[in-house]
Parts: sequence; structure tokens; C-alpha cells
Amino acid sequence: MAAHDESTTRSEQANDVAASAAEGMLGPNPFVGLRPRDILATAQQIGTQALRQPALLLEQEAALARDLMAVLGGSADLAPSQGDKRFTDPAWQSNSLYRMAMQGYVAWRNALTGFVDRSTLDDKSKERARFVLSLFTDAVSPTNTLLGNPAALKKIIDSGGASLLGGIRNLVTDVVQNQGMPAQVDRSAFKVGENLATSPGAVVFRNEVLELIQYAPATEHVYTRPQLIVPPQINKYYVFDLSEGKSIVDYLVKSEFQVFVVSWRNPTAAQSHWDLDTYVAALLEAIAAMREITGSEDVNLHGACSGAMTISALLGHLASRGDTSVHAATLMVAVLDNTADSQLGLFATPEAIAAAKQNSTSKGVLAGEEMGRVFAWMRPNDLVWNYWVNNYLLGKTPPAFDILYWNNDATRLPARMHGQLLDIFVGNLFSKPRALTVLGTPIDLSEVTCDKYIVAGMTDHITPWKGVYNTARTFGGKTRFVLSSSGHIQSLINPLGNPKAKFFHNPELPATADAWLGNAQTEKDSWWGDWRTWLVDHSGERRTAPAAVGSAKHPAGVKAPGTYVMEA
Repeated sequence: MAAHDESTTRSEQANDVAASAAEGMLGPNPFVGLRPRDILATAQQIGTQALRQPALLLEQEAALARDLMAVLGGSADLAPSQGDKRFTDPAWQSNSLYRMAMQGYVAWRNALTGFVDRSTLDDKSKERARFVLSLFTDAVSPTNTLLGNPAALKKIIDSGGASLLGGIRNLVTDVVQNQGMPAQVDRSAFKVGENLATSPGAVVFRNEVLELIQYAPATEHVYTRPQLIVPPQINKYYVFDLSEGKSIVDYLVKSEFQVFVVSWRNPTAAQSHWDLDTYVAALLEAIAAMREITGSEDVNLHGACSGAMTISALLGHLASRGDTSVHAATLMVAVLDNTADSQLGLFATPEAIAAAKQNSTSKGVLAGEEMGRVFAWMRPNDLVWNYWVNNYLLGKTPPAFDILYWNNDATRLPARMHGQLLDIFVGNLFSKPRALTVLGTPIDLSEVTCDKYIVAGMTDHITPWKGVYNTARTFGGKTRFVLSSSGHIQSLINPLGNPKAKFFHNPELPATADAWLGNAQTEKDSWWGDWRTWLVDHSGERRTAPAAVGSAKHPAGVKAPGTYVMEA
């Protein structure tokens, strides 16, 4: 029984490690990067403030001294911030030395952040300063050292030193194979097509940019109007077809929908010229193939993150031409403007943006691994030090977590597309009528009048929900905005039956997001059920399911998950 409990505890710990990292995924961000010179410049700003405000510096030092005296005297009530899981081991409370180390660390960190908060820096500079300080204070946390981590010391004793050897082995492996970054996932546990992306189907259309996968029906009847899912360009499509119980594709197929998914090709430097027009044109070809295969006059489109940005460009283009081949659309965790505050825009200075463009232009592409490293350092506790402790101090293998495997299977972004996304971000082009031209037509999203379903995540730090709300108000026509209680990826992969899940909805779209939330109703469980009801109303009549995928003109080819998804 004790062995079973220990095994359960280890499993829960592994899940905690993975879950805390699951929200650090790549999203439709400005792709600016995080330059050492910008970090240094911000650190210099902090030093300058110390010289200019010596009185404030002395006040913070005095406050720190008082806190440290209270720590030594055993009367301090300092504690880590809520949600900080670094100090959860019982030893941090029961052992006086560890308790003093923890409280001393908290006092020191509070003194530094207190100085920044009371300084004369402007709001944007303060935000950058807090971030830079957090990089430093998170790095020197006692939990990141062997002697300062009671769980790691206990592990060494209990394992007879095996955990220490395992940690050294993991460190050497990461230095050799992962550019010195702690591995986030056990890659050996997954294989696309075997235990990921397993829904039955086939490639029914292919061009230079994408493969179109049609999934086999799982019911006797299907709704007439087909559904097309468009993934982000910087990720492989199978986030929509993960393992059993987490597959949006499987959920839709079993709900009597005809489901197609785009699988983007992973570009190389030879495709550096691909831009937004390239992707939109490829989608138009895919939609034409879907209409021919299903006999439907129009389709429903669904996109997430930068995939939602792409379908927004497509919708704007179709609206400018009076083309009604898209009946309804879903946009998931997508921000089309840069007016909402986001950590991702902290260092998006003109100089940094120019450097980012030059970097991708010189290489022809922006590598997914490079973007992943930037994201890791935007949330180092969850995406770096979390694994430093797990892999090296505790000597454990990284968790086998499907979402993290997918996130580490990132793709490249063509240089021209990268530069265009930066221009869209800087100029806020989606929000300005006819500021963005798609396939030769200036677009105005207020002219997009098809019905839309837009979902955001309340704790999403990548695409903040208020920014997604602004996106909902950008379009014309009727829009249903839904707010999930989760973060970026957990809002997207949110299967029914989760007792912790809930979402908010309000049929009105008032001027501010806060006003919307103030009058929103709360519903238990995932938004998937609400979305299915909405889709039923937008998918036409039911008819007998086709006997096979494809058509005479577009016959079934390679079985799902296709070939493009396998390209490294």
C-alpha cells in the first residue's frame, strides 16, 4: 500500500511539473526575441535609479534589515507568494534553518521589487525592470541548489546516490542534445501516428504549403457543412488530435461533424519568401477541395493562435470580394491587436524589432527551437528552473506529457512571414480598416459579417483575454464571446468532464472587457459543449455519412497524419 501511495505521489509530482509548464506554449506573439543587450540596458536603468534616489535605496535597505532581524528572531511572517510551488516541501516550515533561508530570500526579493515599484521609472520601464529582477531572483533561489533543496537531499539519501548520478547523466545529455537547456519532456514516450494524432483519416489534397486531412466519419449521419481546422504556422497540427480524451478532432467527429484539418508544411530557407498571402492562397485551395468533396456550397473555419490570424486575413479578403464560401468561424485564444498589455511586448522596441527581422532574413527562417527558448526565459520558474530541479537535482527523467511533446515539436516560420507579423503587431494593422492588404485586397474586419465564436482564457498570459475580447469587437456581424477559466493551452485542450473547468458567456459585447465580465453568466465544465451546440446551429442538415473520405477528383491518399507533419 505504501509503495502504491509513493507511486501515486511520484505521478502527481510529474503531472505538476508538466502542468506548470503547459501554459508556456508558443502563441501568436511578436516574435521579437529577448536580447541580452535589452536585459543589460534595463539592469542599468535600475542601477541609475539607485544613484538618483539614494534616500529610497536606504529606506528599502532599512526595511530589508528589519525583515532579516525578524527572520533571525523567529518572528517574521514572510511567505512565498500564492501559487509559488518551490517551497512546498514540509522542511521549509519544520526545519528552522530552511525556514530562515526561505524567509530571507523572500525578504530580499521583496526589497528589490519594492525599490522598483517606488522608483520614478515610467510604467513600461517598471514592468521591464520587474521582469529583469525576476530573472535574477528566480535564478538564485535556494531551491535551485542541491544544499538548498531539502527534497533533493532526501532523494539522494533514499536512492543511495542514484538520483545524483541520474542528475549528472541528464545534465550531460541536455548539454549535448538540447543546447544546455533542461529537457521538458521524455521524447521517447511518444510517436506521431502511434499514440498521438491517431484519428483515422487520409490526406485528400496537397499543395506546396499544406496537406488537407479528412477524417473518417464515426457516426451514421453527419452534418452537411464541413469543418476546417487551421493550426498555428509555428506548431504542428496535432494539438487538435492529441491522445485519447484530448482530441478536438475526435470530439467533433463523434458529434456528427465532417472534419478536415490543415497540416502546414515545415518551411526551410528555400521557402523564406512565403508570406501571409501564401498561406491564405493555400487555404483557399483547401476550401475549394473541401467543397468539391462534400458537395457543400460553403464551410465553417476554426483557427487557433496564429492560425486564427490567418483565417481572419482570409475572412477579410473574402468579405472584400463579397465571397460567402465561409459560413461561420471560430477563433481560439487569438489576439489581433497589440493594445492589451502582454509580457511578450515588453522588449518590442524599434531596435529589437529591426534586429529580429534581420536575424530571420539572414537565416531564411525563424526556428521553432529559437522561439521556444525565448518563451522559456519569459517564464523561467515554470519552463527552466522547474526542470533544472526535476532533471538535475532530483535526477528524474522529464515527464511524459503529450502537450509538452507537441510544444517541443515546433516548426519554422518563413522570414517574410515573420517580418510581416512584426509589421502587423507594430502597426496594429488588423484593427485599422484597410491598413492590411491580403491577396491584393485591402481588408476591413468590420465587413466580416459571418457568425463567429471566439474563445479566450482567463489566465492566458500569451494572448490576454481582454485582447481577445478586443478582437471579438473588431468584427462585424454576430459574435459569441466565451471566456474559459484556464490559461492558453488548457483553454484550447479542454475536454468535457473536468470538475475544475468553467466558462463565462454574455451575448452582449459592451465597450470594455470588464463590463462584459461583470454581466457574464458562469457555466460549469468545458466550453466544448457550448461550442458544439453553436456548431450544430451553423452546420446545416444531417445526412447519411459518406462511405469513405475523399472523392473521384480528390481521392484519399496517404493515411492520417500525413507526410508534412513528419518533416523535421
